[in-house]
Amino acid sequence: MKVSKKITIAEYELPVEITQEDNYFLAKCPKWFDCYAQGETLEEAINEISYVASSLIEIYQEEGLKVPLKLKRIRKENKSA
Repeated sequence: MKVSKKITIAEYELPVEITQEDNYFLAKCPKWFDCYAQGETLEEAINEISYVASSLIEIYQEEGLKVPLKLKRIRKENKSA
């Protein structure tokens, strides 16, 4: 069975500010108040905010809301399975 799909991938610039609190790192996007995360390490905080941002982008697009980030580019790909 062969399935073809077109996938649109949007790439946004995500500015992130990271502060170290007592026992964790707090990452937040100054341009998007909904976008924040924390982690026990710097790397974990960055990974978490990346996941949060991608989830929020998907939700905002589904709801027809404007994503408050700068769009770098949109790439369309054909995928066959």
